[in-house]
Amino acid sequence: MFGLGKRDLTLFLIVAVMALFAPFILNPFPTDSGMAQFNAGYPDLMQRFVIFGILAIGFNILFGLTGYLSFGHAAFLGVGSYAAVWMFKLLSMNVIPAILLSMIVSGLFAVVIGYVSLRRSGIYFSILTLAFAQMSYNLAYSVLTPITNGETGLQITLDDPRILGVSATADGGIPVTNLFGLEMRSFETLNIGPWAFQFSVGYYVAAVIMLISFYIAIRIFRSPFGMMLRAIKSNQNRLYYTGLNARPYTLAAFVISGMYAGLAGGLLACMDPLAGAERMQWTASGEVVLMTILGGAGTLIGPVLGAGFIKYFENIFSKINDQVVHGWVSFLPDGLEDLVVALIHPFVGKGWHLTLGLMFMLIVIFLPGGLVEGGQRISRRLRRKPAEDDAKSASTEPAE
Repeated sequence: MFGLGKRDLTLFLIVAVMALFAPFILNPFPTDSGMAQFNAGYPDLMQRFVIFGILAIGFNILFGLTGYLSFGHAAFLGVGSYAAVWMFKLLSMNVIPAILLSMIVSGLFAVVIGYVSLRRSGIYFSILTLAFAQMSYNLAYSVLTPITNGETGLQITLDDPRILGVSATADGGIPVTNLFGLEMRSFETLNIGPWAFQFSVGYYVAAVIMLISFYIAIRIFRSPFGMMLRAIKSNQNRLYYTGLNARPYTLAAFVISGMYAGLAGGLLACMDPLAGAERMQWTASGEVVLMTILGGAGTLIGPVLGAGFIKYFENIFSKINDQVVHGWVSFLPDGLEDLVVALIHPFVGKGWHLTLGLMFMLIVIFLPGGLVEGGQRISRRLRRKPAEDDAKSASTEPAE
């Protein structure tokens, strides 16, 4: 089915179910309960889960298959956002042309950067990509201000021409992004008892695009092209000795990865039509590296899990403050309660980076394969235990 093997089809269906039923899965606690702050099923955050999942999937095609570690993928994320906003300003507020242009522009930009950077490998390649990203970041704030609008950021206005769309709505407001009339920001709320589930047009558009991106990534992983990329990662010198030139393959992987990043940047602009140079900052490039390694580099679902894990920490765990912790430990005596809050304080709220860093260290040390390896270990242990029980029961049965 879909040209996928049994395992790949199962994995794809699992991701599809998780994406389509995310409003239910990410809202496990009633809205009026004290645990509701851990719910992540609201449109803005769900959109970030799938959009950064696309970014991580694309980065994994480069890093997971070829072993080339890029620290400059934020440049493609920013370029994709700028291209999408310019399409909104000049053509229409329909997201389809904006998404297509963001992929095309970021792909062309990736050809230029990849052609230069891929002349080196290892740490030299990483430094070159970082240099290009920082150069793009600084140019967006200086020389390219007429295109990027500098520190203010590029955004849509009432003065934009929009050849195929309206410059202003009937009430004189700025039009919103849409998919053939369906507004990206519109959503419906389903109330079931104490639970409230939100279904957003923007989220489901991004989720469907993520599923298509994930499907393409599976096909790349299982294709002869993917096998060639794995050979490059395994031993590139041996590949050269066979007479094969690895550079066209690595450049193709780099461009595909850059187009994924541009797609993610375009989708960010579709949900909020604003593009700023901060998306090109080196911290954004480092974030996608963390997502991929944390989830499991070289695996299919790992980058998606890593993206969701980090975005959850960034948006949910960071909101835990001292007042929330006081509510958790209010049953303790006053002196002991204050001591516990003081001990937890550095790890929550603004200190969420410390907690994430410690967890990342533990995963790298004990689970080099990331969250996927952890899941595989648990699965093997669960399968082994029934087998051991069956063997034990068989050994204790009396012989006939």
